[in-house]
Amino acid sequence: MLKYHSWLKPTFFVGCALALSLTLPMTVSAENDSSIKGIQRASIQAAMSNFVVTHSSENGIMLHYDSKIGELVSLHLDKLHSDIMKKGDFFVSCADFISTDGRKYDLDFLVLPKGDAYQVNQAIVHSVDGKKREYYLED
Repeated sequence: MLKYHSWLKPTFFVGCALALSLTLPMTVSAENDSSIKGIQRASIQAAMSNFVVTHSSENGIMLHYDSKIGELVSLHLDKLHSDIMKKGDFFVSCADFISTDGRKYDLDFLVLPKGDAYQVNQAIVHSVDGKKREYYLED
C-alpha cells in the first residue's frame, strides 16, 4: 500500500481543487450539473485526485483492469475534468489518462458521499482512443 507524503493529505487535495475551481473558468457541458458548487465540487474532485494518487505507483502509473480486453492497463493521469453529474445517490466525473502504450483512456469515477467527505467507489472505462464504451448507470 502506498503511503502519503506529508503534504499529500486529503485536505491538501480539497484545498487545491477548491482553489482551482475558484480561479479557472469552468467548462460547462450538457452533462455538468452547475448546482454542484464550492466545497462540494472541490471535495468530489479531491476524492478523484486522492483515488488516483493512492492507486498509483511512485512513478505515477495507475493500474486499471480493462474488462473488455481482459487485462490490466498501466495508466498515467493526463487531466481531471471539471464536469460533475449527479446520478441518484452518487456523482460521476471523469479524467483522461494515457496508457504506457500510448492509448487515450477516459475513465468515469463513481463518487459517493462518506461522512463529511467523498470517496471514489469505482472507475469505469468510458472511452479508449475516443471510442465510447457502453455502460449503464440508470434505467
